Amino acid sequence: MFGTHNLSAFLLSSFLLWITPGTDTMYILARSISQGHQAGLISVLGVSSGILIHTTFAAFGLSALLATSAWAFTTIKIVGAVYLIYLGLQAWLKKSQPLSTLEINSMSSWQIYRQGVVTNVLNPKVAIFFLAFLPQFVEPTAGFGALPFLLLGILFVTGGTVWCLLLAGFAAMATNTLREKKQVSGWLERITGCVYIGLGLNLLRSKSQPT
Repeated sequence: MFGTHNLSAFLLSSFLLWITPGTDTMYILARSISQGHQAGLISVLGVSSGILIHTTFAAFGLSALLATSAWAFTTIKIVGAVYLIYLGLQAWLKKSQPLSTLEINSMSSWQIYRQGVVTNVLNPKVAIFFLAFLPQFVEPTAGFGALPFLLLGILFVTGGTVWCLLLAGFAAMATNTLREKKQVSGWLERITGCVYIGLGLNLLRSKSQPT
């Protein structure tokens, strides 16, 4: 269909990837646990938007630069890692207090959304993943150009978004009572900070160029 093939294999592979915890999953869970359902939901939308950007880049061949240029890969990797570590330090230094609805609203939806987008876009591993994953299910001689890549990307993002929304809702609901307590909310913020810092350090440890 429109230059794609083995859609059943694509959907099965995508499902396994959706349920496997990764950087995006940990980011969304950390947001949901520390700030509640609203922040988790907006983070999901931000991450999904970032994935759409990577899909577009892959579709038009722009992400090939990251696969062939060690300099480009290293630069984006370092920027993304620094950003994640910055978020972690912010969470650690934040004054402990109950995370009420008013506090959640004090951070604009745009800020939460933007963090989700930037966290995903500045992870070069995602770009490399789509560059390697999507072509396996595209018929190179079909003559549809970028359309097959875009269709597969939309399918992947849609399913992943639904899964992450379920995770965010569950995580927020499970910790809703705990977040009302000042001492516990402080520890949740610190756990969130550790998650961000860990993700940043893990990104720094990745190879400067994929093999």
